[in-house]
Amino acid sequence: MTETETRNHHADKQQNGGAMAETSTVEDVFDDTYKMKEGPKPPRMLVWRNIILMSLLHLGALYGLTLVPSASVATLAFTVLLYLISALGVTAGAHRLWSHRSYKASFPLRVFLAFANSMAFQNDIYEWARDHRVHHKYSETDADPHNATRGFFFAHVGWLMVRKHPDVVEKGKKLELSDLTADKVVMFQRRYYKLSVILLCFLMPTLVPWYFWGESLTVAYFVPGLLRYTVMLNATWLVNSAAHIWGTRPYDKTISPRENPLVAFSAIGEGFHNYHHTFPFDYATSEFGIKLNLTTLFIDTMCFLGLAKDPKRVSKEVITARIQRTGENSYKSG
Repeated sequence: MTETETRNHHADKQQNGGAMAETSTVEDVFDDTYKMKEGPKPPRMLVWRNIILMSLLHLGALYGLTLVPSASVATLAFTVLLYLISALGVTAGAHRLWSHRSYKASFPLRVFLAFANSMAFQNDIYEWARDHRVHHKYSETDADPHNATRGFFFAHVGWLMVRKHPDVVEKGKKLELSDLTADKVVMFQRRYYKLSVILLCFLMPTLVPWYFWGESLTVAYFVPGLLRYTVMLNATWLVNSAAHIWGTRPYDKTISPRENPLVAFSAIGEGFHNYHHTFPFDYATSEFGIKLNLTTLFIDTMCFLGLAKDPKRVSKEVITARIQRTGENSYKSG
């Protein structure tokens, strides 16, 4: 069974513990009608600005790593806090809320997630969600922005160092994105994205430790600033690379994405990738709820507080049927 058939299966809503199992409401369904063009591939065009900036960023992060022993306990705790907040801006925000619409968020929560997303500095919400929907719809083809069949390095960071394949640009322009343009929070963040990144990703992480507990500006800039940002970037990139290459495929052995616990840990819940590509509309991105999944715990907490609602879920019966149909016999109940 193809991914398209999976997402069309059980189109009717099914009650499951207060949540509804349903199909996707956005264009994140794999399109098996797409055919890659025959003939030579377009020439690879390097983006030297990105190559230089990425190199300098990682050199700065390595230097920040040497400063960790000299950082105060308060600075280290602040670094972890910023890591979690910026991660949520990607996982609970750009990914599960805005890319897949797997739950509904109140205005205050959307504002918080937009600020957190700017702190993560991984393109604005609109662009991130657009590219991610293209990734799901054309996974592992020329139209996939970070096509893992081109190797680990390309899927991890190389895709940001070259011009996009023409098919990525073409398919991205054809997506239905009216839900994003209608969201005032998304459009506000997009309009003031560069300023918000400067303030939230770099200035705030540097100035807070310096002003409030006397941390040196050097340590504050390189540890909660550059080191935190670089580790968060690579944790997200591992979802595109490692979780598409290494791991198990208990739900669908015919697709590339894998279940990778190490990626799930580093990306606060985003490593259950075989499940996610099989059921992209499930807010938990995993069969196992909050297990290795701080993002799901966060969304559950927001629902409990009344700041989020209508999390979409897949019923146990649908999951079991899918495992029996297309799993690779690596399934373990958890």
